[in-house]
Amino acid sequence: MTEPRTLGFDTLQIHAGAKPDPATGARQVPIYQTTAYVFKDADHAARLFGLEEVGYIYSRLTNPTVSALAERVCALEGGAGAICCSSGHAAQIMALFPLMGPGRNIVASTRLYGGTITQFSQTIKRFGWSAKFVDFDDLAALEAAVDDDTRAIFCETIANPGGYITDLDAVAEVANRVGLPLIVDNTTATPWLTRPIDHGATLVVHSATKYLTGNGTVTGGVVVDSGKFDWSASGKFPSLSEPEPAYHGLTFHAALGPMAYTFHSIAVGLRDLGMTMNPQGAHYTLMGIETLSLRMAKHVANAQKVAEWLEADPRVDYVTYAGLASSPYHDRIARICPKGAGALFTFAVKGGYDACVKLVDGLELFSHVANLGDTRSLVIHSASTTHRQLTEAQQIASGAAPNVVRLSIGIEDAEDLIADLDQALTKATA
Repeated sequence: MTEPRTLGFDTLQIHAGAKPDPATGARQVPIYQTTAYVFKDADHAARLFGLEEVGYIYSRLTNPTVSALAERVCALEGGAGAICCSSGHAAQIMALFPLMGPGRNIVASTRLYGGTITQFSQTIKRFGWSAKFVDFDDLAALEAAVDDDTRAIFCETIANPGGYITDLDAVAEVANRVGLPLIVDNTTATPWLTRPIDHGATLVVHSATKYLTGNGTVTGGVVVDSGKFDWSASGKFPSLSEPEPAYHGLTFHAALGPMAYTFHSIAVGLRDLGMTMNPQGAHYTLMGIETLSLRMAKHVANAQKVAEWLEADPRVDYVTYAGLASSPYHDRIARICPKGAGALFTFAVKGGYDACVKLVDGLELFSHVANLGDTRSLVIHSASTTHRQLTEAQQIASGAAPNVVRLSIGIEDAEDLIADLDQALTKATA
């Protein structure tokens, strides 16, 4: 018997989750703008609420438009199931929710988005959770930070803001050795550059606000489960391995196997936390993903040109782009991101903090916004904005030192971006 053909990335980004609408034949995924769904009869309703049948109950839990997006991202990441929610930050809490409990902790990379560092170092304390921050280049320190209360290891594939590339293979080996799930934020890489599950990740999170949507219109988050972790092996994950009181004693992992995490996140996480993605936002993201590979190729090509020009400019101290031969992480590209080093990086301006502020104010084509992954090129001085809440030591550790500016390179003509940087650097260093 012939094995079914595996569809390519470019095909999946258009067709995954996008079957013609059965009621109308509509080829594009419709926006199902509804809160609730009519049950066929009382037995049908009971089966849905008992998780005996898959279907739609209420849009806080599932919605056909949102489900199509979850299926598409899941297919691109090579996962078993996925859950969409209202933002990237919501996705991080959703990812942790089935795993954690009061007194539990995670071990996280020091190289994370500033908002994530704040969420992990401050906000999750209100749940009784905590985080330990470790340099993930020091694998011994990473493993030593794990204790009996640790429930996950967390990192970014391409870290925001500096463009640092995590050695996912090495980190996954540590996670396997200590029997913990590895959660990887793949926002800045996207599944076009790398699929963390292929490198040993258990869960993948995305801020769909960024490259997946690609046009700066809506916020959203996605959690993808590999379906490969044994939630019952250690007894550390009772939400999945022990009877759930809110579902008449259902044991999710025993009953649902590889889909246990996904169903728990919907049936308990979305039900009780309510971090729901709206169907119109899902529709925008579905349309954005249709051109993901095309956009990412242009993003990466532009970033390489801009980074090379900046590195050669005497007004610049250094550039952190991993695509440069001078980067200490350049050798990781072939293994982790073989299609390129992404389009996010920082550079240090001679003149320090003040020169960075002048540079940002002097740019004309770059948009000064607190976002990344847009078709437009974006700039921000992280130390005075997104990482402002951190100490200077934390800023430096996360790649957002006071003398650096973060660029998110778009898909314009690279020569125009270089010309804009040139004139702004002239103003900033005069």
